[in-house]
Amino acid sequence: MRTRVAELELAPADNVRLANLCGALDENLRQIEAAFDVEIARRGERFSLRGHAPQASRAARALEHFYSRAGAHLSIDDIQLGLVELMARAEDEQPAPALLTRKADLHGRTPRQVEYLRQIQEHDITFAIGPAGTGKTYLAVASAVDAFERDLVSRIVLTRPAVEAGERLGFLPGDLAQKVDPYLRPLYDALYDLMGFDKVAKLFERAAIEIAPLAYMRGRTLNHAFIILDEAQNTTPEQMKMFLTRIGIGARAVVTGDITQIDLQKGQKSGLIEASRILQEVRGIAFTEFGTADVVRHPLVARIVAAYEKHAAGARA
Repeated sequence: MRTRVAELELAPADNVRLANLCGALDENLRQIEAAFDVEIARRGERFSLRGHAPQASRAARALEHFYSRAGAHLSIDDIQLGLVELMARAEDEQPAPALLTRKADLHGRTPRQVEYLRQIQEHDITFAIGPAGTGKTYLAVASAVDAFERDLVSRIVLTRPAVEAGERLGFLPGDLAQKVDPYLRPLYDALYDLMGFDKVAKLFERAAIEIAPLAYMRGRTLNHAFIILDEAQNTTPEQMKMFLTRIGIGARAVVTGDITQIDLQKGQKSGLIEASRILQEVRGIAFTEFGTADVVRHPLVARIVAAYEKHAAGARA
């Protein structure tokens, strides 16, 4: 593919906007370079972009996009999330469902994320399968918070298997709750981010929010609850069936997992993989499969995931 140098002049020239666009020590420009695999040189409001022609053109459009929003400070987060949206934007994309959380700007950043949020709202059970960084768990928790705030459910139940600890679980200090806490920490973090620490603490006291290892789900029926099973690739087929049959009247469930990161013992089948085969045609159940284009982290994360996928495909061949 031919390398080209694209020239861009941002107008009207504004030193404050240029400073906000570039960031401290040109860190924002480095993020744009990494996202589009180009080199950016600047002199005042004039920019030179060197790279493959399509990428250089897209990087130029990104600079124009961020410059139009540079009246205020642009953080690394603003740049990285904005890049995800720009790189995934489709001409006919539909508006993302609004979520009632304390983060007013929270929404699906890619077409697949928007589809995922819509499926959660329209189906009683939704499966989300894909690599790390695609927002599977965070958007599921955000949807749970949204449903709770709108009084569509009376409680939130979050669970995941504590497979990583295996037989070593008994040697960790503390009672059982303290032993499994490290494996449930990502769910706590998402709740605190979306609802605030004080509110979450009060809801835990009222048992309106519950976080527990998957083993605690056996024998229960969860009515009028929003239930999330995270890290579902580490369930066995028996555990997955047990979880899915806990769902009661007025309940909604989301199952998330990454089938490329299974921690089960060798020879054990993943309940997530089996469920995705068995339940594809079941009415009322939706499946969303995320890819590298949906990674909402540092631009290099998507490339890392893609490189591992390419390596795995080569090994299978």
